[in-house]
Amino acid sequence: MRLGSGIMDIPNTCMVVICDGKAKLRELPPHGEYKIVTHQGKVKRMRREEGEEF
Repeated sequence: MRLGSGIMDIPNTCMVVICDGKAKLRELPPHGEYKIVTHQGKVKRMRREEGEEF
């Protein structure tokens, strides 16, 4: 298997998660965090958590 993507094609605010031969591109939030939940070495969930600004 081969993943072909130019590094210049991916925006600066993105991440690539690879698990079991699958690749997913996710945009990072401007504020907050992105949690990646794993179980037995495999990605189960990706969750975006953004906080409120006061």
